[in-house]
Amino acid sequence: MLDTYDNIPVNPDGPNMRNYEETVGSYAIEVPEFFNYGFDVIDRWSADRSKPALVWADRAGRKIRKYSFFDLKCMSNQFANALIDLGFEKGDRLFVMVPRVVDWYAVMLGCFKLGVIPMPAPNILTAKDVAYRVREADAVGAVVWHEHLATVEEIRDTCPSIKHLVRMGGEEADSGAGWLSYGSLMDRASRHLARDDVEPTRADDIMLIYFTSGTTRFPKMVPHTQASYGLGHLVTAKFWHDLKPTDLHWTLADTGWAKAAWGKLFGQWLIGAAVMVHDAAGRFDAGAHLELIERCGVTTLCAPPTAYRMFVLEDLSRYDFSGLRHCCSAGEPLNPEVIKVWKQATGVTIYDGFGQTETVNFIANYPGMPVKYGSMGRPAPGFAVEIIDDDGNVLPSGEEGHIAIRVRPTPPVGLFTGYWRNPEATAESFRGDWYYTGDKGYKDEDGYFWFVGRADDVINSSGYRIGPFEVESALQSHPAVAESAVVGSPDPLRGAVVKAFIILAPGHEPSEELARELQAHVKAETAPYKYPREIEFVGELPKTLSGKIRRVELRRREEERKRG
Repeated sequence: MLDTYDNIPVNPDGPNMRNYEETVGSYAIEVPEFFNYGFDVIDRWSADRSKPALVWADRAGRKIRKYSFFDLKCMSNQFANALIDLGFEKGDRLFVMVPRVVDWYAVMLGCFKLGVIPMPAPNILTAKDVAYRVREADAVGAVVWHEHLATVEEIRDTCPSIKHLVRMGGEEADSGAGWLSYGSLMDRASRHLARDDVEPTRADDIMLIYFTSGTTRFPKMVPHTQASYGLGHLVTAKFWHDLKPTDLHWTLADTGWAKAAWGKLFGQWLIGAAVMVHDAAGRFDAGAHLELIERCGVTTLCAPPTAYRMFVLEDLSRYDFSGLRHCCSAGEPLNPEVIKVWKQATGVTIYDGFGQTETVNFIANYPGMPVKYGSMGRPAPGFAVEIIDDDGNVLPSGEEGHIAIRVRPTPPVGLFTGYWRNPEATAESFRGDWYYTGDKGYKDEDGYFWFVGRADDVINSSGYRIGPFEVESALQSHPAVAESAVVGSPDPLRGAVVKAFIILAPGHEPSEELARELQAHVKAETAPYKYPREIEFVGELPKTLSGKIRRVELRRREEERKRG
């Protein structure tokens, strides 16, 4: 029983999960009536003023700076006091569009302490995206990195709820009419803030709001409470990331995505580990990231599949990975071939995990239990997960259905309770005893879950149901393929045929001969009926702002092409 949040037991000599069944059977979180992540976690660790919390590298990867929990306490106090001086109150929403800089933490933690609700936003949003988010949430203010001021300026007059605009970075430049300087606000604000100075936050108070990336609809608002993220991400950090207080953990994620909360804000600091932050911008530089792993002494790494696919295209023998002990991946299931290549080069297995903006990590492969390459793993402690049909009936092993989380009689800590201001979407996802994730999969006889695809991604060809991921995995094991996306293309005879859109690895050129070679390769790697009957070589793939492939857009293109 885990009945405290300031003394979390970890195993210093081995994996935190030694026996899966025993851990699942004994795990529980006692949620207190009042909880505040800023005061209860950050400030408690700051009692040791030398305890490291964060290692930051600039965009070039040359400047490395270290920050303690005490530094974060002081910075977050300053920002909370700045908000108080501006008249912000508990429950007010604050739009935050700030890149991977240390002051992002001051903003987020300062909001948590005061009970102001930040809405972290990706740094690649358009003006239309910003306006939608601000208006949907009736945001009272916005904190914006100086490179994005023009984006917000374009829509500020159409967002009447905004009362305060704060610009961060580039302070020497003209702030413009109506913009407050973040630096000036911080300089004037006190570094001291006691818990009794502010209205207390309950464990079920909304702590932050994310917007889903959405592939077919406008983004929905996903609220998380002080407990659902502040305490719920313990399973992410302790069991999936397998963290110890001495680790330096690096999750590759932009500050606008829930993955940042998963890997560089909550669970890691519950454990007392330090996090790595790289102010990366622009095109992903695999070599620069590998150099920082070596230079900064990263011990645990979590990266999306795309990053690992690019890593394995590098000459990995050039790097010293002796300090790296544990690796994870999430976002989409990682291809088994990439896992094998990475382990050959580093000696470290990549542990696949699964979750959503709406959840913490709730299915994963964990150290201490056998890993099945290509599997999502098994449910996290505290989560009851099953494969069910449309009516909520649990399906037998091997049968494909909806991946769902049981929410009755008590929902797990770490799962949101519904979309904010969207009862229709909430009712669609929460049905009966279950939360339907919108993803499909199956469970094998050993209790491991296997991802098939989004509910609308499955290809029906000549009566066969084909999951795109399995075809993509087969393609990925060929050295010529850097990335791929597989969809169903309309066919008058078969209903649909499997079509693959392929980005080639460096050194390979498109040709009919290569297309035939890839088709034969897939036939050899998986069931022959799953091979892509059509292949198109492309320079890029359509993706959501969070980097997930928009198969729905590729399907639409194919439908239009076949109609034409």
